[in-house]
Amino acid sequence: MDDLQFRRQAYGDPNNQSDEFLAHLAENKDDAEFVKDLKAFDKKLTAALHIDVPNDLAEKLLLRQQLSEHQNSKKRGRYMMAMAASIAFVVGISVSLLRLTPINLSENSLAHVHHETKALIMEQDIGFNDVNFKLASVKGLSESKFIKQPGRVFYTSFCDFQGVKSLHLVMADELGNKVTLFIVPTESRMVLEEAFADNQFKGKSFQTADTYMILVGEPASDLEFVQNEVENTFI
Repeated sequence: MDDLQFRRQAYGDPNNQSDEFLAHLAENKDDAEFVKDLKAFDKKLTAALHIDVPNDLAEKLLLRQQLSEHQNSKKRGRYMMAMAASIAFVVGISVSLLRLTPINLSENSLAHVHHETKALIMEQDIGFNDVNFKLASVKGLSESKFIKQPGRVFYTSFCDFQGVKSLHLVMADELGNKVTLFIVPTESRMVLEEAFADNQFKGKSFQTADTYMILVGEPASDLEFVQNEVENTFI
């Protein structure tokens, strides 16, 4: 079992009892400690979300209806605050767990292209200074920039890779075919594939010092041309 497969199984089910998973723990002391921590966190999360319902809840609700409007409003306000706090707690835990999950950049990139179809029909002419302005607001990319125009840019927008703010561009290859470029700040939990494809698009990825670059285009697109344009203009 490789490290990526192990971590996916550990995050998904730290109590996994498969022979392969247990054998990996037996052979890797650090990973065993990691799973131990995940189990402890899982227990804390379960305990935090477990709320016992009082046996006399129905009677208390009926009694509350008989109180004065002033008392009822005050108690309703307290109830709503408690509910809001509970929801905020659950959302916070969910976001924290999401940030621990490995990010497959190729899968996310293809999903973005399929979902944001409007990006591929845009016909703007966006200058590299406008792109740099957006880059400056992305955590991890504030020092990155284009030093000159990387060919024609039809579209630019922000996008989200499982909680990681990134930049979404649509550019032109040598023949004018549209190619999508995602500029993503590097994080250790990201999985980068050099080449990938589905039944409609192909893609390739490369890395600079602080960023992952993912290109997605139709089969006829010249992704290597766009890669060269980016590598010659981006620092």
